[in-house]
Amino acid sequence: MHQPYYEDLVTREHILPWVRLHALKDYYGMAALLREFPDIRMTFNLVPSLLVQLQAFAEDRARDRYLELSLKPADALNYRDVDFILDNFFHAQREHMIDVYPRYAELLAKRGGAAPTPEDRRVAAGRFTVDDIRDLQVWQKLAWIDPFYLDGDPRVRALVAKGRGFSEADKMVLRQVELEILNRVIPEYRDAAARGQIEISASPFYHPILPLLCDTDIYLRTHPTSKMPRQPFRHPEDAAEQLERAGALHERLFGRRPVGLWPSEGSVSDAMVPLAAKAGFAWMATDELILARTLGVTFSRDGRGIVEQPERLYMPYMVRAGGAAVACAFRDHTLSDLIGFTYSGWGAEQAAEDFVSRLVDAGRRYRDRTSGGEATIPIILDGENAWEHFAGGGRLFFRALYRRLTGHAELRTVTMAAACAEAKQELAGIFPGSWIDANFYIWIGHADDQRGWSQLVDARAALEQASALPAAQADPRAVAAAHEEMLIAEGSDWFWWYGDDHSSAHDLEFDDLFRRHVRNVYRLLQLPIPDELFISNISKEVAPIILTEPTALLAPKLDGEETSYFEWLGAGTLEIHDVAGAMHQIDRPRPLVTLVHFGFDRQRLFVRVDAAQKSVDLLGAGKEVSLKFVTPAGVRFSIRQHTGRLAASFWDRRTASGDRSSSAPGAQWVERGPGGAVVAAGSVLELALPLVDLGVGVGQAVAFFVALYDAETGAETERHPEHRPIELVTPDALFEARHWRA
Repeated sequence: MHQPYYEDLVTREHILPWVRLHALKDYYGMAALLREFPDIRMTFNLVPSLLVQLQAFAEDRARDRYLELSLKPADALNYRDVDFILDNFFHAQREHMIDVYPRYAELLAKRGGAAPTPEDRRVAAGRFTVDDIRDLQVWQKLAWIDPFYLDGDPRVRALVAKGRGFSEADKMVLRQVELEILNRVIPEYRDAAARGQIEISASPFYHPILPLLCDTDIYLRTHPTSKMPRQPFRHPEDAAEQLERAGALHERLFGRRPVGLWPSEGSVSDAMVPLAAKAGFAWMATDELILARTLGVTFSRDGRGIVEQPERLYMPYMVRAGGAAVACAFRDHTLSDLIGFTYSGWGAEQAAEDFVSRLVDAGRRYRDRTSGGEATIPIILDGENAWEHFAGGGRLFFRALYRRLTGHAELRTVTMAAACAEAKQELAGIFPGSWIDANFYIWIGHADDQRGWSQLVDARAALEQASALPAAQADPRAVAAAHEEMLIAEGSDWFWWYGDDHSSAHDLEFDDLFRRHVRNVYRLLQLPIPDELFISNISKEVAPIILTEPTALLAPKLDGEETSYFEWLGAGTLEIHDVAGAMHQIDRPRPLVTLVHFGFDRQRLFVRVDAAQKSVDLLGAGKEVSLKFVTPAGVRFSIRQHTGRLAASFWDRRTASGDRSSSAPGAQWVERGPGGAVVAAGSVLELALPLVDLGVGVGQAVAFFVALYDAETGAETERHPEHRPIELVTPDALFEARHWRA
């Protein structure tokens, strides 16, 4: 059972709702179902970053935008709220969670089944009444309620039967059910463990890839020619802390330290073995392909998918590395994936019968090969993601399977600890990789991943420097908070969504949240935040921006007014729209900037910024406007009001040795002065920056953001564009000829 750490520790906002929703639908019921089958033994792996968020939601301490908008009175929702609801309140498996409820399906049809464009959303919003929105608020949560409650709780049954025309009081009833389920999850697992029916194992606290924390260069073992981060990340002490803290949390919540470890994504290496042993873990688990690579063999299968070398796979091993030993089980990849990816399309009884017959065949083959030995067959899969694709939330399949396994003549279920206690065969080390392709490509193989790891390297160095300072120079509480943000940023999930291997509707949210955690390290340490942390790491297509390129050289009159229609004709433009995306905080105000013009003459970059009212709104008391340059790196031009007059200056981010750098740890912003810049503010803000002051020549790249700041706190309040800079090339001798129009 695993979810990323969605909370921003600075704003206290949980960015995505999946901890709460999966707790409603899966986490409680999967353990509670075992009360019907007391002879079944199994292991649940509970990731600490999930557990602490679950506690916060159960105690009504946590908020996410989805939750807030599900509770807000429907007649009090503004247009931005409605936009968000129509965008995000249909994130559920359609066949088993939407179409089975006529009113929910009707609302989806009214919105339009495909993901709406802003124009589609505006049209759709006009079709929704307040009553429609209130019904959607209810169904977005009701569809995620546990099958035990859907089948047996009179409050939930009454809501399902009502179907439509819900009241605000109905929403409060559903909220009571929600809190009740959330508060039953951890006690249910604790009770199941106390009665000996389940084992609870752990993963490292924030779900990092342990081998990569120890040394990112371990990836070169399988990809020796790969590009890599700017510097290796080597912090085995962080890996050790993630393991130790996981054990401590489990002891606090469940009354005992875990002896079992599911290393995040089944990721193993020799370096993590002694760390796991020192943290008290007696067993770990990973995929069969890791065992095959370790042994130098290939596991082949017959036509039914039964492994033909069971005497190698179906036993626990003792892995020895770094002067320590930990038992290890290797999952049967094919049998596990049948549950995860195939059986959802089968009838429950048929799927359970097929699975049990395969287990029997596998066990018999092992017995034949070992003259009567007993096979240990590890079945390991994700604990929450498969069941929405099964009818009845997977409960029909579970019951059919558990009935067949209970009292079976040839099969018995055991916990992982019981299985691994018999480990005798030894491995002198283990092949480094994960349960996906026995390598780490997903988390470090793509340029987007490598950019993220480079940012972690720099932030970790900044944290080390701050940690070494005396308390008078670095607040210990701030350093501790920054250290926590660092551990969160080391989690695997941010890197899962980078690159060309995985994508979802929430790629931008994951990217932003990763960079937000890394930015918070610098913010808490009161260090300048590298500009690259404000730019999306995603190189594949991100949210489009409405931008046009310059088509002519400019000669505007710099007076802060729109003197004539023609003076900015031929400039490039960036239109700013008020988009209510998932990353928007609940009370985020509408942007002040509405339009940006930009272009060149032969010697200068021109920028014009239009505001919702006039430019003085951008430059009021305690406000600052900055052009933050990505290219050239480490340059900023800022404007603010000072004693009633405009004060403008270039700033360079420089290291202690005086070199300009956009990301080097410890680099500070140094004011350079206004140079030859010209600034005018009135109805609009107009700027002219000499290219020589920027340090760029003819035909060279320029890339920048327009950012608004609270000058008192240094906090950025707006950035345009949000994910990608405005990118231009200074005009060469042929610029006008290329853009000539008859």
